[in-house]
Amino acid sequence: MSAQLFVVATPIGHLDDMTFRAIETLKSVSIIAAEDTRTSAQLLKHFNISTPLTACHDHNESNKIDVLVQRLLKGENMALISDAGTPLISDPGFKLVRAAQEHGIRVIPVPGACAAIAALSTVGLPSDRFSFEGFLSSKASQRLLQLEKLKDETQTLIFYEAPHRILECVKNMADVFGADRPVGFAREITKTFETIRKMTLGELVKFIESDHNQQKGEIVLVVGGATQEKDMEQEKLDQLLTRLLQDLSVKAASQLAADLTGIKKKVAYQRALELTAK
Repeated sequence: MSAQLFVVATPIGHLDDMTFRAIETLKSVSIIAAEDTRTSAQLLKHFNISTPLTACHDHNESNKIDVLVQRLLKGENMALISDAGTPLISDPGFKLVRAAQEHGIRVIPVPGACAAIAALSTVGLPSDRFSFEGFLSSKASQRLLQLEKLKDETQTLIFYEAPHRILECVKNMADVFGADRPVGFAREITKTFETIRKMTLGELVKFIESDHNQQKGEIVLVVGGATQEKDMEQEKLDQLLTRLLQDLSVKAASQLAADLTGIKKKVAYQRALELTAK
């Protein structure tokens, strides 16, 4: 009779984020499939978990699936963990989970920490609709093409990025999305040097350039969607027109607003009429 495969989330930094259920699950299973057994061995040691480990990572997952599935089919409960956070989220494990399901094996989530969700919940950008994009290409040309395809997306976008590429990546985002696009920068979440800031992409480029420490550690970028940027521009225009209309006619206020912002006078004029009608 087949056993169960538990997909277990582990801390992304702070060990106190390990759940009681995760600890009990890892103690109860017959074997733990881990992304890096050396990293996971330290975690297990901290929580006095003696369950055997076996490696399951990007380079061996395809070859190891049959062996792991056969153990499950023989009745051995198994847990799947990554180096940190929730497995499969820019980490290996998808092929094993898919194979287990194809063989009728029950896959059970044991929820916990996830860097993408932790960042989204704290940077102050809309979270009702979002898209997790993971890591962009390490090649600049390919990365720019990926960003071009995303620039008109209206939902919040979440990216992971390596520290040695973060500055180049943010510069590319500023070029494609615009320097005024809002972004949340979350680095080393739950760790000693945690940094969580919200600013524009242009400001983030300067922030990273001015402090080399911001080019270290695990980094999540949460970028506002295209509509959010337009909404912000609309709000700024409304504020400007409201102030100008206190002293100027609709025609004069809209002309000055067009000169200051670069938008078409016809657009500014129409908005000025709408504001005065309220």
